[in-house]
Amino acid sequence: MLADAARLAERDAEYLRRRQRPVVAPLYEEQDVASLMPRFVCVPYDTPFAVAPGVRATFVDAGHILGSASVVLECSENGATRRLVYSGDIGRRGLPIIRDPRPPNGADAVIMESTYGDRDHSPVADMPEQLARVVRDTAARGGRVFIPAFAVGRAQELLHDLETLRHSNAIPAIPIILDSPMAIAATATYAAHREDLDLRERLVRTTRDFLSFEGVELAQDVDASKALNSRNGPMVIIAGSGMVEGGRIVHHLLRGAPDPRNTILIVGFMADNTLGRRIVERRSVLRILGEDVPLRARVEVLNGYSAHADRRELHDWVRAVRGGRPDRLGVFLVHGEASAQDAFAAELGADGLAVTVPEPHATHSF
Repeated sequence: MLADAARLAERDAEYLRRRQRPVVAPLYEEQDVASLMPRFVCVPYDTPFAVAPGVRATFVDAGHILGSASVVLECSENGATRRLVYSGDIGRRGLPIIRDPRPPNGADAVIMESTYGDRDHSPVADMPEQLARVVRDTAARGGRVFIPAFAVGRAQELLHDLETLRHSNAIPAIPIILDSPMAIAATATYAAHREDLDLRERLVRTTRDFLSFEGVELAQDVDASKALNSRNGPMVIIAGSGMVEGGRIVHHLLRGAPDPRNTILIVGFMADNTLGRRIVERRSVLRILGEDVPLRARVEVLNGYSAHADRRELHDWVRAVRGGRPDRLGVFLVHGEASAQDAFAAELGADGLAVTVPEPHATHSF
């Protein structure tokens, strides 16, 4: 993922340079990733380790994607210890494959995400049937289901549910294509780390070669991706990128968005000023790869597939962290749009918490 992000940043910088616009230099390049990799040290969940004199850290399962962690920092000075919790991205309860988030118990201050601090998701349990409905309806029209998906987490959850639906004959036996080298590599990583998956899930527990399912085709290279254009009949194509800002999904939508038989299925957060957000808004014309493309395909949004906790789940998480220390906890909200942060800050404030939405470059003590 680090190498992929470096390539994207370098590509974006070159795009700006060619158009004689102000260039934002990449934070790091691919050569930096190569020198960084040998420096990684793996630390299991729930295992404290020293960071610096007087500072100890512990990773706790955040339930967002494979390996995601909240971080507990215990800082000791002059005989006193303060406990800071950084949430990272907090996952949802009941998602397939990944274990539920486990909030750390007790803190003096929390830095936490607020992506969905102003809304609740549809229940996780409703998502497979909603997915089945979209696939059945689109197949009946002779169309394709295009799913922009994050390569890590979302793609694997969709494969899990589609395979479950195929086994139960809830969807027709049409091809399911995973068209993302990053998602294919990530899926192999999931398969190699079953110990960190939710073994309560039947398919996770019983599938020998996890996520390598009978009905799934892997489009490893560009030629395999392009060959999909010449195939006939309904199919499901899962492709990157998650917010439709690049990757193979853009090329599929260039051809597929004008066809009313097709469906664009949105299964995750779409930030402002992204092509994904414009699709969610159902703009009549989309700008794709420099072309104006009419949007005639159906657009379906299943926000229950989000890997981010919703307002209620975020509130439950911070209540658990609060524990038995209600008068001492300060909450700093980050990683959210202003409207979501303001709404969530008001809700937590009504619950008696001291909430701050930090400005860029501000410093705070606790």
